[in-house]
Amino acid sequence: MWFPLLMLLALVGAVTAFALVGYGLGTLARAGMRRTEREVWLRCLGALLGAVAAAVYAWGLLLAAGAVLDADDGGTDSSPPRPCRTPGQEERALHVVGYRVDFVPLRFVCETKGGGSYAARSVPAYVTPAALGCALAAAMCAGTAAVGSKRRTEARTS
Repeated sequence: MWFPLLMLLALVGAVTAFALVGYGLGTLARAGMRRTEREVWLRCLGALLGAVAAAVYAWGLLLAAGAVLDADDGGTDSSPPRPCRTPGQEERALHVVGYRVDFVPLRFVCETKGGGSYAARSVPAYVTPAALGCALAAAMCAGTAAVGSKRRTEARTS
């Protein structure tokens, strides 16, 4: 159930990252790096930061998909699920009854008897903060560029 969704979202993230890199670098190449106004630089920087955010999150989605694939693999040595066997959690891993994927923060969560849960180390802890930080920085760059363009337009018309 989780694997196709995670792979689809990872593909969307990768395509978005490539599109934003193409927009950012293409705009700079078209406008000329030395003659470009500050607002164009900010829009391009915002696009590149957005690409980093999308790529990091897509990387995390691929890691979560790998953990799901590993957890769903039946046969010998499949209980408890391998992603749930993290160092220091051996006792808890014996009581795992299922798993889920949380998207914010992005993590693979092992569910235990009695309603408890813990996050496996399948998705590194830096994925969500890095993606969120880059996305916020991209939004700030784009917002600053929009405000600057509006001020420049108002200054020209008055």
